Amino acid sequence: MSTNSNKTITAGLLAYGMSGKVFHAPFLSTHSGFNLKAIVERSNKNAVKDYPDILSYNSIDELLNDSEIELVVINTPNNLHYEHSKAALEKGKHILVEKPFTATSAQAKELFDLADGVGKQIFFYQNRRWDSDFASVKKVLASGKLGKLNEMHLRYDRYRNVIGPKAFKEKAIEASGLLYDLGPHLLDQVISLFGKPLSYHKVLGKNRKDTEVDDYFTIQLNYPDSVNVFVTSSMLVVNPQAAFVLHGVYGSFIKQRADIQEEQLLARMKLTDEGYGIEPAGKNGLLTTIDNEGNKTEEIIPSEVGSYLPLFDAVYHSLIENRPYPVTRTDVIIQLEMLES
Repeated sequence: MSTNSNKTITAGLLAYGMSGKVFHAPFLSTHSGFNLKAIVERSNKNAVKDYPDILSYNSIDELLNDSEIELVVINTPNNLHYEHSKAALEKGKHILVEKPFTATSAQAKELFDLADGVGKQIFFYQNRRWDSDFASVKKVLASGKLGKLNEMHLRYDRYRNVIGPKAFKEKAIEASGLLYDLGPHLLDQVISLFGKPLSYHKVLGKNRKDTEVDDYFTIQLNYPDSVNVFVTSSMLVVNPQAAFVLHGVYGSFIKQRADIQEEQLLARMKLTDEGYGIEPAGKNGLLTTIDNEGNKTEEIIPSEVGSYLPLFDAVYHSLIENRPYPVTRTDVIIQLEMLES
C-alpha cells in the first residue's frame, strides 16, 4: 500500500503470539506508511526470524519507554486491554486495540477522556469489517435486489469440546468467554450496517464439561422497519451452518464463512503473493430472487478479495490527515453495552 505522504509512523507490538504474527506484523511491515520497530517477547525471541531488523523488548515498559514509537498495538489478553491502553496513552502513544476494546463501557469512556486529554488517538481493531464474505453481504444489500430487509442471521461457529489453555478465554475473569471472544466480531459487523438497535435480547450457554465461561451465545437485535438481526456463536458445532443468511421482500442471500486471510497468513503467505485474500472455489454466495409472477432466479455472487490492509490504511490517514476512522467510539460503546449487560 503506497501513501501520498513522506511521513512514516513508527509502531510497536505488545505481543508476538498468533495475533501479532498474523493480524498485525504482516500489515505494519508491508504498508509503506509504517515502520514496525519493536515487539515485546518475554521469553522466546521469534520475531527476528520473520523480521531481521526488529527490536525485541523483554517487557511492555521497555517498549512504551521507546520515544521513537508513536503507535502501539495492544494485542495482549482481553483482560489486560484497559491496563495496557491506559499505560500507552499515558506515555504519549497512539493506540490500536484488539477486540474487545475493554471489558466495560465505563473503562472505554475513561480511556476516551484520557486520549483526548493527552492529544492521542485510539483505533479499534475490528478487522472482520474487511472480510471477503462480509464484503459480499454489503454488496448484496447495496444492490437493493433483496428489497426491504426482513431478517438477517450471522453465525461464527467452531468445534472445540475441550477447555482450551488460554486463561483469558477460559477462566471466569473479566472479558472472558465466547461472548467476548467472537461477539465483538459479529456485533461490529451488525453495528457497521445498522447502528444502535432499538432493543436486543441476549442468551448465554455453558455446554462443555467443566467450562467456567459461556461457550454459546445468541443475541436478537431489533431495528426500525421490522428488521430483525440474530447473531449466534457456539463452540460445539460439528457441521457449521451458513455464516450469513439474509431474507428480504424480494429474495434471500446465503453465504458461507470463507475469508481465507487468517489461514493464508498462518501458512506464511505474503500479502503481495498471487491469490492472497481470494476465497476457495465453491464458497460464493447464492442470491435467490422472485418476481411478481412467482418466478425464482438464482444468481451466484462472486466474492470480493479480502484484505485487512485498508484498516491500516485508515489508521495511517487518520493520523496523518485527520480523516475519520471507520470504527467509531459510538460503535464501540454500543457493542460494549451489549456485551456487558
